[in-house]
Amino acid sequence: MPWSAWPRNVRLLMGMRAARSVGQGAMVAAFALYLHALGWGATDIGAVLTAALLLGAALTLLVGPLSDRGGRRAFLIDYDLLQALAALVALFTATPWLLVAAAVLGAYGRGANGSAGAFAPVEQAWLAIELPVSQRARVFSANSAIGFAGMGLGALLAALPAAWLGTDMRAADYRWLFVLPLAGALVSVALLLRTREPVLAAAPPAAHPAAEHRLRRDENRLLARLMLANALNGLGIGLTGPLIAYWFAIRFRSGLDHIGLGLALGFAVAAASAWLAGRVADRHGILRTVVWMRAAGLLMLVAMPLVPWFWGAMALYVLRGASNRGTAGVRQALAAGLTRAERRGLASTVQNLSLQLPRAIGPLLGGALFHAGHLALPFFLGAALQAGYLLLFVVFFRGTEAAVIAPGKSPARDSAAAAPAAPTRPG
Repeated sequence: MPWSAWPRNVRLLMGMRAARSVGQGAMVAAFALYLHALGWGATDIGAVLTAALLLGAALTLLVGPLSDRGGRRAFLIDYDLLQALAALVALFTATPWLLVAAAVLGAYGRGANGSAGAFAPVEQAWLAIELPVSQRARVFSANSAIGFAGMGLGALLAALPAAWLGTDMRAADYRWLFVLPLAGALVSVALLLRTREPVLAAAPPAAHPAAEHRLRRDENRLLARLMLANALNGLGIGLTGPLIAYWFAIRFRSGLDHIGLGLALGFAVAAASAWLAGRVADRHGILRTVVWMRAAGLLMLVAMPLVPWFWGAMALYVLRGASNRGTAGVRQALAAGLTRAERRGLASTVQNLSLQLPRAIGPLLGGALFHAGHLALPFFLGAALQAGYLLLFVVFFRGTEAAVIAPGKSPARDSAAAAPAAPTRPG
């Protein structure tokens, strides 16, 4: 299906992701290094990243279910205006408490792939509403690819000042990079003002209370499984992901010029991988695609801290990013099909919150381990946790995918189809 044939709102939502992702990519590459240049230690940097992730998780818990009642457009406009405010604060001051507030509000260094951060469930639910089930894996993967491409551009732009100035960048030199998230937020608001929020038809009443009870119970069971699997994945990612630029800096004594270039390459390859994953999933299924790609990524994660030179470790990071990040869109497509349309905000909230909360713990633990000199241990622990996630993903969802992808079906709805019909009253 060509780009021009996608619904207008889908194209605008993807444009917003592209705009936001440039600033997010720059912050992934530069923000931890900026704090390092200000004299902050690894534990302090990890604590700031953890605080940002915890606030994001709290907002996700609140916003996702509320968005099922409508107002998705207003939620996203509010989010981007907050991002613009955070960028302005960080651009004009390095006062610690103001910078921490801006970092927590802007989720700097988190790398949300161009999504609306804590408000991402709103965005994902909106996309799912606009698309037929059969197109979701491909379009969600294209959406992820656009975000990774933008983040790659942002990381590359972040590296340019370092290339001009050399590796001895002063803290003040980093502050100009906050122009990128500021511009992205303003462009996103402009695109949002052109959208028209869809009006959902009222959900058809259940044939019998027992059918609705069984349907809701089965949906909740699937969401609980998703939450448990994602918890392992989130903690595994959080141990190293938000601190990866800092790890390269202290492990190899490298500057933003090399680190930004490597991260930009990683995001670019991840964009191609995400685009390809949607097509592989169409042919081989979501489950097989996730297992193959994530298993390859696990091996590279274990090998990264063992490589003694910068570009060797960076090459593994790039390839691992392609394997891991490339599956984001198809996993979101699977999660979007676990419930009915009227509960899709809840499903997206579970998908995001169950990743964010454990991931929020990761930077604090990883930063403390890095500060203590354990530069490899967080990678090994992260690999073990992600291996557990992959095992649970297979066990929990191997019988689910066919129902999720089949048009007009959901696994919970199919299991409820056998519920007893409403009893007839004697005439």
